[in-house]
Amino acid sequence: MAFDFIQAALAARRKDMLFRQVTTLDSAVGALIEVEGQHYLNFSSNDYLGMRQSSAVMQGWVDGIGQFGGGSGASPLVTGHTQAHQALQDSLAQGLEREAVLLFGSGFAANQAVCQALFQAQPSILSEKRDGYILADKLMHASLLDGAMGCDAALRRFAHNDCTHLHTQLNKILGAESRCEVTQADVLVVTEGVFSMDGDQAPLTDLSALSKQHDAWLMVDDAHGFGVLGDTGMGALEQAGLSDQDVPILMATFGKAVGTAGAFVAGSQDLIDYLTNFAKHYIYSTAMPPAQAVATLASLQAIQQSDQRALLQENIETFRQLAEAAGLTLSPSTTAIQPIIVGCPKKTTALSQRLRKMGLWVSAIRSPTVPKGTDRLRITLSASHHKQDIQALVDGLTLALGELRSDN
Repeated sequence: MAFDFIQAALAARRKDMLFRQVTTLDSAVGALIEVEGQHYLNFSSNDYLGMRQSSAVMQGWVDGIGQFGGGSGASPLVTGHTQAHQALQDSLAQGLEREAVLLFGSGFAANQAVCQALFQAQPSILSEKRDGYILADKLMHASLLDGAMGCDAALRRFAHNDCTHLHTQLNKILGAESRCEVTQADVLVVTEGVFSMDGDQAPLTDLSALSKQHDAWLMVDDAHGFGVLGDTGMGALEQAGLSDQDVPILMATFGKAVGTAGAFVAGSQDLIDYLTNFAKHYIYSTAMPPAQAVATLASLQAIQQSDQRALLQENIETFRQLAEAAGLTLSPSTTAIQPIIVGCPKKTTALSQRLRKMGLWVSAIRSPTVPKGTDRLRITLSASHHKQDIQALVDGLTLALGELRSDN
């Protein structure tokens, strides 16, 4: 029977405690969510600065809808690109000190667009033989890895945040070239500003130097750093003081710290012009609603003028101090992402369910989202949390972990 593997695949997921289901929220206000009539403190949101319900964002949506309506009505290259989109692109380019910016509907689409546009066959343009390589950090997001596997580049993965291993990989590529009839290779090194499951940061300065040494481009996915890190919230590259020469491609999203939706790619004018002409995810997708662009720009301006980033940092420090005092084992992360590694999907799910009974919503993250044996509770902190919320979380974790040990 056609597609008879579907039921078997689902049964295997259920047996391994890896089955995923969507949770429908009744409401979400600040750090609270309501599910099936029950209220929970939410420690699983990526709304790091509490911006999605801020007055700036809400008013931006109202103003944008009043001026442009509910949707864009077309792809950007037809009639979908408005002054609202252009204003957002221009503001981002100025704040990031990049020549140009291109908007996308999601970070997933943006990452795939970069990979597939840069590493597609162009026989009518190129006369010489070129090889393409994508060297990705072992813990890169699935969107980038999926894009890399779906393009004409050879994908290589280097050990997480390991510049020595990356150096070895780059040398292997150069050695392979010397033994083949290859006149030129295009090499893209990709990493994340803040890694989404561990909360640690990439050694961007070292990665940039190594990439330039080997005539490779460095691309940074800063989905979880943009809006939070840097003097003005422009992200991990601003924090590290890296220019467009150091990091030719920057991708980041608006659906996390900024509190709206969508994504962008920033770089040179030539790169953005190239993506405009060859990135299918941009060319053939309806543009994001103009009202979304208005709300996003309003959020970015508000972030720079508010103390939300300072509040978030205080909450991170409070959590780590209370958790360490309670004897909890923490990762080295100093960002809003604070994982508690459990290592077993069944135990991780049980912990999440115990916390839920206490009114604490902390998602269980299991393979294949994370490597096998690193199943975890992924705690995310927000500027919306109060100290008593964080104390309740630490108390709940201590109690739930103690109960789990007693059961075993």
